[in-house]
Amino acid sequence: MTGRSEVPIGRRVAQWRMRRRMTQQCLADRLGKSKSWVDKVERGARRLDRFSVIQAIAEVLRIDPAVLLGQHPPPAGGDVRDGFDGVRAALARYGVFEASARQVPVAELRRRVGHAWLSFQHGQYAQVVRALPGLLDAVQLSSGSEHGELPVQAYRVASSVLVKLGEADLGWLTADRAVAAAGEDAVLAGAAAISIGQALRLAGRQRLALAATVAAAQRLTGVAARPAGDGVSSGRRAQELAVGGTLLLQAALAAASCGEPGQAGVLLDQAADVASRVEVVDDPYGTSFGPVAVELARVVVAVERGAAAEAVGRHELLIRRDGWRRLPAEYRGAYLVDAARAYLLAGDLSGAGRMLVAADGVAPAEVRLRPSARTLLAELARGHPAPPGVTRLAALVGLTR
Repeated sequence: MTGRSEVPIGRRVAQWRMRRRMTQQCLADRLGKSKSWVDKVERGARRLDRFSVIQAIAEVLRIDPAVLLGQHPPPAGGDVRDGFDGVRAALARYGVFEASARQVPVAELRRRVGHAWLSFQHGQYAQVVRALPGLLDAVQLSSGSEHGELPVQAYRVASSVLVKLGEADLGWLTADRAVAAAGEDAVLAGAAAISIGQALRLAGRQRLALAATVAAAQRLTGVAARPAGDGVSSGRRAQELAVGGTLLLQAALAAASCGEPGQAGVLLDQAADVASRVEVVDDPYGTSFGPVAVELARVVVAVERGAAAEAVGRHELLIRRDGWRRLPAEYRGAYLVDAARAYLLAGDLSGAGRMLVAADGVAPAEVRLRPSARTLLAELARGHPAPPGVTRLAALVGLTR
């Protein structure tokens, strides 16, 4: 036993609470507990003997539950979630820059936004988080300019990575800023609505996510259904369809999560129809929309419905398709974590472990940084015996010793 593991868990709660600059009342409010409860935990007068409670505290403190349990030290170089404070500070500077603040040239801003998206699609989430404070400062200085697309895309990549890392409130705030920056541009507003839907789903507001994404999808897919030769360029129409189809997929996931499997099926069929009418050559909004994306969503919806055999069967056919390998690493890694849930639901622990190990090979941050994936990995690692490769991965990630 190390000296670190001998520190009482209540003391560790207090240390991390102060590190996050939170009062006992603030922590209590976020946990739905009383200040007295927090005080007793920190003093050791109340035992923390339920993992679900420890996990809830860890989520609020933005650390891994294993850190509270004293099972391993914080990652060398700091936790990626430490960077969220810089993101909050940048967002708080919105509209209050000094007159002497220098705007970033448009070409440089475009390069930085593009680099952030590329890093995100390669699953380099820690790198994106480190870049966000400076990027958000830059776009907030330029958000009143005519280049509305750049602020929208910057806020969207911020929201996307924050949602990945479990920060629902910050993800919602940055998505809302994207909506504001989009103005009257239908495609930009639709792209921002994708981020709104993702943030609301993470926050557990599935019905709001459903309403928001359906409304935005209807605006775009209705416009995109116009015949060729109507004055809308094929490139613009393809972007409308790709964004609108992605919104339909987000809506289907929200519908499945709030117990509306019939509506989820209808939305998936609508998305499949849209996908059959578009070939996305240029994908400036990072949707990766197409027939394969629709089939991926069908697997995830099947998991949400509890249809394990259907989900596994669809998955095993899907990954043989050529289009699967052309998806960004981030997209494939996230999907493989969902596929692991499908196998786990089917009672195939070996298959679930195989999918998580595959996800780590494609996009390591999907497994090593996302709270939901880490929870799934920890669950599989507790199996007797643990699936092949899972014990090693859990130890590498720091969930076991």
